[in-house]
Amino acid sequence: MTRILLLSDTHSYIDDKILKYAEAADEIWHAGDIGHLSVTDALKKVKPLRGVYGNIDDDKARLEFPLHNRFMCEGVDVWITHIGGYPGKYNQDIRAEINANPPKLFVCGHSHILKVQFDQKLNLLHMNPGAAGISGFHKVRTMLRFTIDGEKIGNLEVIEMGSK
Repeated sequence: MTRILLLSDTHSYIDDKILKYAEAADEIWHAGDIGHLSVTDALKKVKPLRGVYGNIDDDKARLEFPLHNRFMCEGVDVWITHIGGYPGKYNQDIRAEINANPPKLFVCGHSHILKVQFDQKLNLLHMNPGAAGISGFHKVRTMLRFTIDGEKIGNLEVIEMGSK
């Protein structure tokens, strides 16, 4: 079983609350708009990190992280990208690929709106953890944590870290 902490849209912000939850995970996944790489450097000191760059990220982040990160976590095919859209309204840049070869778990950020939704048409779970940083229109900072056990995604929890 792998315990995952999923966050996005830190926009150069990291604090002890984020790091506390990171310590309890086996892996940390960042769905883009990292901001300054000091954020991911701090996370990598705690646990293994997988991530993607987002639309606000500079050339340094784009050299370190891919636009799309597709991998297997135990028995689950995972695809992380920053601007992914939602079931039925996927970003046009990924629409053909996600329809032709859907993952079991599709993760994106960008909207600053926490949303977890099952796409019945593509038989995949869509997750957007909202925004963990303090920049943007969101009112509450959020992350997700869950487990992957073989082919099963479970124990999903919303983490609210208070007002920004």
